[in-house]
Amino acid sequence: MQRLTASTPLPAHVIKPAYDRASLKPGIVHIGLGAFHRAHQAVYTDAALAEEFGNWGIVGVSLRSVDIVHDLRAQDGLYTVIARSAAGDSARVVGSVVQGLSGTEDQEEILSLMADPAIRIVTMTVTEKAYGYDPVSGGLDRNHQAVVADLANPTAPVGVIGYIVEGLARRHAAGLPPFTVLCCDNLPTNGRIVRRLTIEMAGSRDPALATWIAGEGAFPCSMVDRIVPAATEETRARAEKLLGAEDKLALDTEPFLQWVIEDRFVSGRPKWEAGGALFVGDVEPYEKMKLRLLNGSHSMMAYLGQLHGLTYIRDVIAVPEYRERVRRHMAAVLETLDPVPGIDLSAYQDELIERFSNPGIAHLTRQVAMDGSQKLPQRIMVPAVEELAKGKDASAFAYVSAVWMAYLMKISDINDPRAAELKAAAAKSMPNDPSAPFFAIPGLFPQALVENRAWRALVNAELEKL
Repeated sequence: MQRLTASTPLPAHVIKPAYDRASLKPGIVHIGLGAFHRAHQAVYTDAALAEEFGNWGIVGVSLRSVDIVHDLRAQDGLYTVIARSAAGDSARVVGSVVQGLSGTEDQEEILSLMADPAIRIVTMTVTEKAYGYDPVSGGLDRNHQAVVADLANPTAPVGVIGYIVEGLARRHAAGLPPFTVLCCDNLPTNGRIVRRLTIEMAGSRDPALATWIAGEGAFPCSMVDRIVPAATEETRARAEKLLGAEDKLALDTEPFLQWVIEDRFVSGRPKWEAGGALFVGDVEPYEKMKLRLLNGSHSMMAYLGQLHGLTYIRDVIAVPEYRERVRRHMAAVLETLDPVPGIDLSAYQDELIERFSNPGIAHLTRQVAMDGSQKLPQRIMVPAVEELAKGKDASAFAYVSAVWMAYLMKISDINDPRAAELKAAAAKSMPNDPSAPFFAIPGLFPQALVENRAWRALVNAELEKL
């Protein structure tokens, strides 16, 4: 079977890049060349280029993996995104990624590109744990492996913040304007967090560099949404059938996609609104809506699924008891949200239930359950603190916390940057206060929750039932 390349003839039913790829030059570096970026930001850029062509090609960077970069090169940067639903499948070959680079093999080429004035935006999807963010101090986690390495050797970075700082340092030294830094990960006020971390790391090597970044740089916040499961052999077989060609980078996803962006860029941007992106003055209401309604419910379903042997999110939402649990959780979350411009929150909840139920999306509960220590603070713990401060019991958030703890007690091979601490806590037996070992982990729960005995009693009551 022929491999998908620029010369592959594609069937009429496949959506193709509607612009001249041969003329497309790089304007964006994206760090984190995983499935989500390729099914989200790259798709928006594909639509933007079709509407208004410009030098906005994406150079995708994988800081660790080399395989995805080699596959991308073998396919001339092309890959297939298959939108799946009960109504059927539709395939789109995306052409906005013009090059792939690996931090393992191409470090200097990546940094030289980031220093090139042709690059005007650097975007990132590296997951929450990769930033080296300390939620207690609000700054860099000085124990994070990449942060330690990049503070010690800033001109040869290994972490995402290190790459951003070194790229900006080279531009500063050359008298060039900075690139816009656009975070697309599920961090609350993500642009502000990345700005703070970047300035702190820059200040540790050159205070003048930190001052320049603070004064001249742009770090817009953004909210991203699309469910993108990990690709499987079934995904690749489906793409082969749809294309008549082999595609090792094919992805399954849902038809829904959303991108809300703070409109603040240093040197222009693609016309992402052509793909449906929404540009706003304040992203936070949309961000809180998504993190708490979608992601919080997703986490709860993932842990329920892992506890009860349910492989996919769609299997969990198919259980009437758990579907009702999700509904009740969303109702509690609504109490923590401000109005969201242009969004009917009741309709949004119904849409989420429909998306979770999509029979074409095989989203592993094991995958969603990863990195709970990084995800649950903004999804569950912060809204719990807010509700308790209003004099409410925050019982819905106590339930999710208990489900997470039960999962940690039952599942041996958890994937979490704090796995050793979590497993040690899970192994401790405290019959009268089973949640205590988790609350004793430094910085895991906000102090307001650690000190609230009534709320902790709710967690214990749910944990004992589970």
